Amino acid sequence: MLGRKAAGAGDDPLGPAQVNRVRAVLSLGGVPYSDLQDGVQQIRLRLLERSASGREAPREIGAWAAVVASNLAADWHRSRNRQERVGARLAALSPADSGTEGGQEARLLALTVAEGLDELPAPQRQALVLRFYADLSVPQIAAELGIPEGTVKSRLHVAARAMRERLARVHADEVV
Repeated sequence: MLGRKAAGAGDDPLGPAQVNRVRAVLSLGGVPYSDLQDGVQQIRLRLLERSASGREAPREIGAWAAVVASNLAADWHRSRNRQERVGARLAALSPADSGTEGGQEARLLALTVAEGLDELPAPQRQALVLRFYADLSVPQIAAELGIPEGTVKSRLHVAARAMRERLARVHADEVV
């Protein structure tokens, strides 16, 4: 075990100075302390992926790592904002009488839909939201996104199927 750790430590493309710089950039970007080590690991992983794909290592690993850390911090904020939007949607959909059995059922359904939307790939989620929340037609969605109508239909079909399957798993005793 110790031999492996020592060998791995010598292979680390990020030296202590770069690790400290990455942690500082992530911290300044608002990433919580508990997630800093994950950010460092993400950067190591990206360096390994570059190497595995045959691309050259960055000339200035420290500068490259700082830019990647800045991007990771932005991604962390986007993810957090998405979670806050789901919470806001749930609060807006929550009926005033959520203490009743029907209110709790509606809240569970709203939560299932919101979580299902967040699990969809972005293109499918975007098409589904534009169709069913913004009430746009397929041609309008195609024009808005600059993609063919067939692509819109395909994305809607796959997204709707995924949402039906999710709802069926959560609400197995109900017809969805």
